[in-house]
Amino acid sequence: MQNSVNHIIQQNQTAGIILAAGESTRFGRPKQLLRLKDRYLIEWVLDAALGSELSRIILVLGYAHQEIRQALGEKLRHAKLQIEVNPHYQKGQSHSLQVGLSRIENTFPAVMFLLADQPLVDAATINCLLDKFWSADKDICVPTFHGKRGNPSIFSQKFYKHIMEIKGDIGARHIIKSHPERVLGIEIKNPLFFSDVDTPEDFEKINKLAL
Repeated sequence: MQNSVNHIIQQNQTAGIILAAGESTRFGRPKQLLRLKDRYLIEWVLDAALGSELSRIILVLGYAHQEIRQALGEKLRHAKLQIEVNPHYQKGQSHSLQVGLSRIENTFPAVMFLLADQPLVDAATINCLLDKFWSADKDICVPTFHGKRGNPSIFSQKFYKHIMEIKGDIGARHIIKSHPERVLGIEIKNPLFFSDVDTPEDFEKINKLAL
């Protein structure tokens, strides 16, 4: 019986990949290092991921990776955290997806992709998505608000090959769109969960909302 339980736990492990390699061209400086309340912007989603039931966290850096490492300091020593640098971050988000996925594709049966510029994502909602995903017979899980899909997204290993074939500055949206029958949508009641920082105006708005 014990072996059976261990097998189930192992099968239900999910890795988290945080995409944080972008150049932040609209800010003129790394937006990952913007100060949001008492933390850097990147720390918000990193702390949520580390505090969740995700089994391992891969933080994919690129632009200004040395500055970001220095800013994170002792947090880099967290037992669940692994840093990967994408030397070709200018090729776009797809390359960062693949850098992260290549580190876990042979050891984790599912992966959650998180965006570094979504600071209001929280550990409780990450756990809710994980629980719903593993309780359903689907291979993709996405949060929704009034039917509109958002991030973070979860993919089973059945889609790893598809993700490794993506090219350009895009994520995995077309994979989700192309396989609607395999997608589990989880309605999230809090619209702030989906807030992201693309512009200085976005940052000012979130700075007023963040607790």
